[in-house]
Amino acid sequence: MEPVIFMPYSSAFVKHLKLHTEEKPISCSECGKCFTCRSSLIAHERIHTGEKPYSCSECGKRFGRRSSLVVHQRIHVTEKPFSCSECGKCFPCSSSLVTHQKLHTGESPCKCTECGKCFTSEKPFSCDVCGKRFSQRSHLILHQITHTGKKPFSCPECGKGFTWNSSLVKHQKTHIGERPFSCSVCGKCFSYTSSLIIHQSTHTGEKP
Repeated sequence: MEPVIFMPYSSAFVKHLKLHTEEKPISCSECGKCFTCRSSLIAHERIHTGEKPYSCSECGKRFGRRSSLVVHQRIHVTEKPFSCSECGKCFPCSSSLVTHQKLHTGESPCKCTECGKCFTSEKPFSCDVCGKRFSQRSHLILHQITHTGKKPFSCPECGKGFTWNSSLVKHQKTHIGERPFSCSVCGKCFSYTSSLIIHQSTHTGEKP
């Protein structure tokens, strides 16, 4: 009979093997989510309890996971080890880099499933006059008109010029007497929602 040989497996190795076997024997009593090891369960349970045992020595902000604290602390030391191969911009964590890279690929991190419109917090286009930043080039172009002083939209009734077409449309209501916005309290009508909001404050006592 051959002798049984016991391999000195480390706990980390055993934990890793479970990733391949998909074995998750430990479950959260609160929501039922399963985990491969107890340490992962403990970290997860803090979501339910609100416990945040790891605090930043610099600003005092607290975190439920040590890894989150480590990423946060890079803000204070300006450490940004993850750089974009496309434009060279650096980030403190890999998740921020992945989100940024979607700007170059055309993939949006936030896409509406109803209409397909995409959104992003990135603002890569900056105005060379005032420095204001925009997420889309078209928005930057519209903004730059304010610096030129041009008012390409003029009222055919009185000749007054406007930077934006939307401002012209609002202005024209003063000539035709259109007042589509009415107060639900007294019934008084207004041409603009902003005027209605200011008026309604007289009923509520609140400052608009």
